[in-house]
Amino acid sequence: MRTRGEIEAAVSDGMTHFEMDHMGRGPKEIRAHLLGDLLVVRLGGVLTAAEQQLVRSQPAEKGRDLLKQVRTHLLETARPVMETMIQDVTGVPVISLHHDISTVTGEEIVIFTLAGPPEYREVKSK
Repeated sequence: MRTRGEIEAAVSDGMTHFEMDHMGRGPKEIRAHLLGDLLVVRLGGVLTAAEQQLVRSQPAEKGRDLLKQVRTHLLETARPVMETMIQDVTGVPVISLHHDISTVTGEEIVIFTLAGPPEYREVKSK
């Protein structure tokens, strides 16, 4: 049985591979946090050069909204792949997925609601 940290690291690795395979590049930084039945994944530096140009070349709200629509559509299309990876790592089915991205910072947040908290072993203190 994995520790909570090992689960979080495996989710980070899986999400990095997902981003590279489905979005064309991986994040510059990533961190997963398991909080009971919630799994929060925070990715930094995910915007591609083309996405950054799109945001800069459009009026502020239009560029932002367009980028968010495209990213949401891409995630929803590949959602079964992502949910399978999360279930394989945690051993718990995904109930829902929530997503947002900042066009200012290039940070992306993906939150998974799981059917229950995953089982993990506690790390023994020395």
